[in-house]
Amino acid sequence: MNNQGVLNLNMLPEDCVAIILSLTSPSDACRSTLVSSTLRSAAKSDVVWEKFLPSDYQDLVSRSITSLKFSSKKELYLRLCNPTLIDNGRKSFKVDKSSGKKSYVLSARELSITWSDNPENWRWKPSLKSRFLEAAKLRMISRLEIEGKIRTHMLSPNTMYGAYLSIKITHQAYGLDLIPSETFLEMENQTISANIAYLSFKDKKKHHLESLFYGNRKQMVKSRVHTEGGGDERIARERDDGWMEIELGEFFSGDEEDDHREVKMSLGEVKGYQLKGGLVSEGIEVRPK
Repeated sequence: MNNQGVLNLNMLPEDCVAIILSLTSPSDACRSTLVSSTLRSAAKSDVVWEKFLPSDYQDLVSRSITSLKFSSKKELYLRLCNPTLIDNGRKSFKVDKSSGKKSYVLSARELSITWSDNPENWRWKPSLKSRFLEAAKLRMISRLEIEGKIRTHMLSPNTMYGAYLSIKITHQAYGLDLIPSETFLEMENQTISANIAYLSFKDKKKHHLESLFYGNRKQMVKSRVHTEGGGDERIARERDDGWMEIELGEFFSGDEEDDHREVKMSLGEVKGYQLKGGLVSEGIEVRPK
């Protein structure tokens, strides 16, 4: 085979190879270490991993609640691939190991939850199985409203993101799905998506008793929610960490010029007026799709 004209990276200075690798992706850079000793050495360079780190990584490191010690940019990158608590533990941040794209989790304390400061409606409880120190447990309420906000400059540019409410449903839960909840995602006060959400599935006996209690009123209000809300039906799904999540919507982060747009993500049930309880909210996760 004639290799004339084919570039041999082993013949280039290591600094040049490092610049070339920095134009690829983190996964490509890691795979290149299997090719030759020259690529293996260049792939460790700070020039490569500086490029893969988020542009605001220094700010993120300074906001971490724990000191992040590292001896190279690659070591820092790998540390940030694991969830890191920032902003006094009210947010969690990480980068995707293969792509370098950013994701965030806004804790329940970072959300706007109607009447969450009233202990008769919500109780803040320590949670050993959460990414955060505490979660919000719904005791009893008629208006369920949970909203989070994030600005696109915090995220990776030109990336499709999904927003997910992280929840648990206790065994004592009641009234949550008599009327379906509604999810909304807005950007700069324009609605991008509006859907209907079901948070839990009860056993048939309990569901039948609640249907008898609320009677025709349930069907009437449920029909109004479907008519006004439109969109798709979303169902909470179980995750490997013991929590459930329900998608609130998706959006495109845009380029650098659009990087300060505000995104609002919300779930609510305010049309039925029935009492409900037993929902535990951990927060809202915003991650690349």
